[in-house]
Amino acid sequence: MTTIAFFNNKGGVGKTTLVYHVAHMLVDLGHRVLLLDLDPQSNLTAMCLSEERLEDLWDGKPEHPQTILGSIRPVLLGLGDLQEPHVETLRDGLGIVPGDLGLSRFEDKLSGDWSGALNGDQAAFLTLSAFHRAANLAAERHAADVVLSDIGPSLGAINRAVLLAADFVVTPLAPDLLSIQETRNLGPTLLDWRGGWHERLAKNSDPALPMPAGHMRPLGYVLVQAVMRLSRPVQAYAKWVSRVSREYHRSVLGDGASPPSIDQDPWCLGFTAREN
Repeated sequence: MTTIAFFNNKGGVGKTTLVYHVAHMLVDLGHRVLLLDLDPQSNLTAMCLSEERLEDLWDGKPEHPQTILGSIRPVLLGLGDLQEPHVETLRDGLGIVPGDLGLSRFEDKLSGDWSGALNGDQAAFLTLSAFHRAANLAAERHAADVVLSDIGPSLGAINRAVLLAADFVVTPLAPDLLSIQETRNLGPTLLDWRGGWHERLAKNSDPALPMPAGHMRPLGYVLVQAVMRLSRPVQAYAKWVSRVSREYHRSVLGDGASPPSIDQDPWCLGFTAREN
C-alpha cells in the first residue's frame, strides 16, 4: 500500500479537486483507491457524497460513527483506542473515509501529545499514530493499494500527524507570489517534522503499536494554471511560472537545481486548470 498526501499550506490551489480526479484516474487504471478526507472543512466528502448522505453522516448520531472523527473519537476523549473506520463505497475500486467538520477539535490534543511523546508518554503515541492506524485499518478493509489523503491548508498539528503517515507528498502550486512564499515554508517544516518524529520514535516503549515511519518523501508538484479571460493579461501569471520549479527544488528538494523550463522538470507531475 502506498499513501500519498496532497498538501500545500496555501489554500485555493485546487487541491481537493485534484485529489478527486486523480483517484478516479487511478481506479480507471486498475488500482483500488481509498480516499481519506482529513481536512476539517470536509470539502472532499461534500464533493463525493449527496446532500442527503451528508445529512445522515453529520446530523444523525451525535458521535458521527461513520466519519473519521467517529473513528478517532475514543482517542480524542481519552476513553480508549480508535474504532475501525467506516469506508463509504463510491464506485467499484474507490472508497472514502468521510471527513468531519468536528475534526478540528483534535488539534489541541495532537499538539499537546507531540510534546508528551518526548517524555515517552505512551498515551501520546496512541494519539500521534491515530491517523496512521486508522488509514491502515480502512485500507485493509477496502483492499486498497493506494491511499490518497486530502488535508487542509495549514501547518498545524492535524496536518503534521497526517503527513507523518504519508509515504509521499504531492504539492499543488500556483504561479503566483503567495504560492512561492508558502513553498519556502513547506520544505523546512517537513524536514523539521521528520527529524522531530524520529526523535520521538526512539522513546516509544511499545514496539507492537504500529507507528508511522515519517517518510513524507516529495513526489513532485502539480502546476495550477489559470484559465484566463480575455480581459486578464497572461503575463501576470507567466512571469511566475519559471520561479515555481526553482523554488520547489530549493526549498522542498534542497538541491538548488534550476531546470531550463518547467516542461523539462521531472518533478513537475502535470498541469491542472482553474478559472480566475
